[in-house]
Amino acid sequence: MVPALAWLTALMVVPCALVLALAFFRRGIYGGIEYTFTLENFGLVFDPLYAGIFLNSARIAGTATLIAVVIGYAAAYAIAAAPRRWQPVFLFFAVLPFWSNYLIRTYAWIVLLNREGLITQLLRWLGYTGEPPSMLYTEGAVIAGLVYNYLPFVILACYAPLSRLNPELAEASRDLGASAMTTFRRVILPLTVPGIAAGAVFVFVLSIGNFVTPALLGGGRFQMIGNLVYDQFLTANDWPFGAALAMALIAIMLLVLTAQALAADRASGRIAEAKGRVNG
Repeated sequence: MVPALAWLTALMVVPCALVLALAFFRRGIYGGIEYTFTLENFGLVFDPLYAGIFLNSARIAGTATLIAVVIGYAAAYAIAAAPRRWQPVFLFFAVLPFWSNYLIRTYAWIVLLNREGLITQLLRWLGYTGEPPSMLYTEGAVIAGLVYNYLPFVILACYAPLSRLNPELAEASRDLGASAMTTFRRVILPLTVPGIAAGAVFVFVLSIGNFVTPALLGGGRFQMIGNLVYDQFLTANDWPFGAALAMALIAIMLLVLTAQALAADRASGRIAEAKGRVNG
């Protein structure tokens, strides 16, 4: 394990420790770093202005997560229900967007959503003659871009437990008089909660720290915490405050990951207990 631990230490632990150390210093008068110990940067994180950006980022990321989970779970369920020989083909198409660069996928949405884009041209072809709808540089465009880019994570995370489900469980539920909806709600859904939680955490963690999609599809109108950190380092030249914001973002991500791990452990315990009762 030494090579792997050395790699993680050099490329993850040490950089995070350096960023954390920067957060305890002051910004110089003309930028740069003044090596004077202070806690002001962490106090500024809780300023209503920046706290509002955190909450707005969480709201946008949460909305994208909810939409991605609903669409991704439905897609994973359909793939798992398909014949075995077709499932690899459907999974291939699900992850096919990953074969192109993230920026290219995001710019494709600009082509679709701008006032002279493909959607506007389709509306005109269908006979719409009014003012083209404003779709680009909106919050909806940012959410659509986040959902599209991170949806494959949800599909893969949900497909894994769905593909391992014993079909006899659903058959037994139907034999006992349960409807299809009751079988899904009482049998299938609880057994696939760990996959849903994993996919949701993937989308939320990646979305809340994203700065490319809000910058391109939001046009700078919807600032998220990732954009704020970016601006502090490369525009305002306030590295200490940017470091404090980055560490606050990392803390939020760690809390979400911890909650997901605890929920997965509890779900696994319930599944094991249920299997024990069945086998008993």
